[in-house]
Amino acid sequence: MTFEALFGRPATAGASAPGRVNLMGDHTDYNAGLVLPAAIPQRTEIAIAARDDRAVRLWSDQFRDDGLVHYELGTEAAGKGWVDYVAGVTQQLAKMGLAHGFDARLTSSVPLGSGLSSSASLEIAVSRAIRELYALDIDDVTLARAAQRAEVEFVGAPVGFMDQMACSIADERSALFLDTRDLHYEKVPLPDNVAIVVIHSGLSHRNVGGGYAERRQQCDEAARLLGVGSLRELGANDMPRVERLPTPLSRRVRHVITENARVLDTVAALRARDLVAAGRLFVESHASLRDEYAVSIPEVDRLVDIASHGRGAYGARMTGGGFGGSIVALVDPEAAARFARETVEAYEASTGVHGRVIVPA
Repeated sequence: MTFEALFGRPATAGASAPGRVNLMGDHTDYNAGLVLPAAIPQRTEIAIAARDDRAVRLWSDQFRDDGLVHYELGTEAAGKGWVDYVAGVTQQLAKMGLAHGFDARLTSSVPLGSGLSSSASLEIAVSRAIRELYALDIDDVTLARAAQRAEVEFVGAPVGFMDQMACSIADERSALFLDTRDLHYEKVPLPDNVAIVVIHSGLSHRNVGGGYAERRQQCDEAARLLGVGSLRELGANDMPRVERLPTPLSRRVRHVITENARVLDTVAALRARDLVAAGRLFVESHASLRDEYAVSIPEVDRLVDIASHGRGAYGARMTGGGFGGSIVALVDPEAAARFARETVEAYEASTGVHGRVIVPA
């Protein structure tokens, strides 16, 4: 349905935000660590119009069966599904000047449950649209901070800061090298002789509850036992005392320490155009996420194995929080389309699960 059909008037502003794929550095952001995401072509788009009261009315093409949903600013209550991600944002932006409601039509091509930040893409698109609509003086990093607080404090997903920052400032032809401890970032151009391929495993991923929250709790407990404020304070020299932690805490810390190092090594490899080294780091990262952090599943492991050995591939790994979702591969650009098609076909033949090529779109 069009905006006018939904609300009886035209939209007066709009905005969008991309999804993201993480190239390296998973489960490091909530440990004040290093990450390396990039934007993907798929985006969340919003058309919006101001109201002179405090009502918020929403419609989403991904949740058509919900029809038109609404709430009042200042009365946001969690537990209402996808609307929570918008309500959490309006609750945060009310502290920064948002005083009136709005009507909004949301559309998105970021697949749900893909591990590609559909929620952060939604949060940033909504935040950008509200900022434009009401001329709020909020920079992109502050906007990302507000969106992350919305997801943690309101939605209840204990996510780090990577997703919102990536959806706010990343682009498709650079990797965003981000230090989540001090928010220093720089864009590292992707070599023109590599393509990013993203394939959805066909099995959904969720950040709210379950194993993701458990991993964060384990990291917090390990940091407490080691007497550090965050696992970012640890390096290779600390491994002897890490090994004295009870299992599985020692394994979780090993992953975080080595993953931070792999982010640095991947940045160096991309700058040197050494795709063989970058591909090897992808494979090592997946093994660590599978064995040390235990966030992969057999189907995703199989998809990564097929992709890592595909024609034209340098390496592949799971991406995002895990427990389903997507994989990312570094591939020769001339082979990317064929590689993606053959990988999905081999994956379905091997597992019976239907995967989906996300990038190239």
